[in-house]
Amino acid sequence: MNIIETDYWCLMLPPEWSAEQEEDVIRIFDQDEIGELALTTLIRDSDADESSSTVQLANVESPEITDWSAVEFGAFTGVSGFFEEDETWVREWYLSHQSVLLYVTYICEREDAGMDDAAVAEILGTLVPGDAIAAH
Repeated sequence: MNIIETDYWCLMLPPEWSAEQEEDVIRIFDQDEIGELALTTLIRDSDADESSSTVQLANVESPEITDWSAVEFGAFTGVSGFFEEDETWVREWYLSHQSVLLYVTYICEREDAGMDDAAVAEILGTLVPGDAIAAH
């Protein structure tokens, strides 16, 4: 397993998956490059209400998703939903833990939808808070 570590979160990747950082986004993909998982980290104001702001943010930022499901990956909780656009299938997660908000997307061709679901769930299931969270 490869470990991806940032100041705010850490996760493990199966051997056939790789990661690269582009500006503020960590892109994760498997050797077949069927789809791409991307994680963006945002730091929330310390006085913001964690649970309601995550759902509100998801509704505002992703209006194309009308049906959100509650999700939990370790200490990170939030919502997940998906939509199709043209020939693309997109799944989004808004996850939070204390002051950290993760915006996570998985994008693939519509015909490949579902192929990486188990692997993506396994990857996100290894998500743990990073050392900098205690400082906020």
